[in-house]
Amino acid sequence: MSGGIDVHAHWLPADLFGLPPGAPYGPLRDRDGELHLGEVPLSIATRAMSDVPAIRADMAEAGLAVRVLSAPPFAFPVAGPASDYVDAFNDALAEVVAGSDGALAGLGLVPLDDAGAATTRLEGLASAPGIAGVAIPPLLGGASLDSGVLRHVLGECARLGLSVLVHPMQLPRHEWSGHYLANLIGNPVETATAVAALLLGGVLDALPGLRICFVHGGGCTPGLLGRWDHGWRTRPDVRRDSARPPGEAVRDLWFDTVTHDPALLGLLTERAGKQAVVCGSDYPFDMAQRDPLGFATGSGLDAATLTANARAFLGQAR
Repeated sequence: MSGGIDVHAHWLPADLFGLPPGAPYGPLRDRDGELHLGEVPLSIATRAMSDVPAIRADMAEAGLAVRVLSAPPFAFPVAGPASDYVDAFNDALAEVVAGSDGALAGLGLVPLDDAGAATTRLEGLASAPGIAGVAIPPLLGGASLDSGVLRHVLGECARLGLSVLVHPMQLPRHEWSGHYLANLIGNPVETATAVAALLLGGVLDALPGLRICFVHGGGCTPGLLGRWDHGWRTRPDVRRDSARPPGEAVRDLWFDTVTHDPALLGLLTERAGKQAVVCGSDYPFDMAQRDPLGFATGSGLDAATLTANARAFLGQAR
């Protein structure tokens, strides 16, 4: 198929709008065709989140051949047992992907309260056609990717050959309660925290085959790598668990193009390398990159390279 691959787009069937048990936000509600999270308007059409024909139409307009669908972050099962919800989402996703003639791929959900349950679901996803891996949050219960269930999930994904997309949760903090700062500041900080945990926690050293992508251009990561490298070289506690400085190890990760700033995308490409950058949109949210391919190529990236990078991240032949 001609066109680009968008690795960062969201989908949730309407019958799962209730969200997992104990979800910190929600439930999702349709009000006159507009989607609300609890009482908060999301500024997107309901059909854009749940209607596959609408998603396919947007893909055609954006010149995309393939879109990789994952759950919106407020559907992550972060509040405790939610195996039924996880299974329902994964089954629905597999059905949608199977009926798309290759235009859609998927990243499933995994339970985050129990390592054994996570392994069982990951093994199921590994055998599902068109399902490339999983989407997970960057933080869980005060920990990140270098410990706990999240670290277990990464190890199992490396073992099973599954790709991992890390998406922030927009966690609330009092000082970020206004001006949408929980998103504008919180999301980039959550993501950078996870990248640092992965690089400094020695996760990549232990899992050299791990395929992992961080959305929103890695959040604050491009601007912090120099500081992290300085700390790694000067402080034994910073480099205690990792074999390489972050500025070197970062080149083994992937990052999407949703930066909203060509200069920042250029910095990301310079620091992580062109091989590390994949096209993303964050469809259908209001913070999405509406013309993901146009933004990326207009910022100096090559469409063929972006497609090859996406295939590498998804575990496909270049």
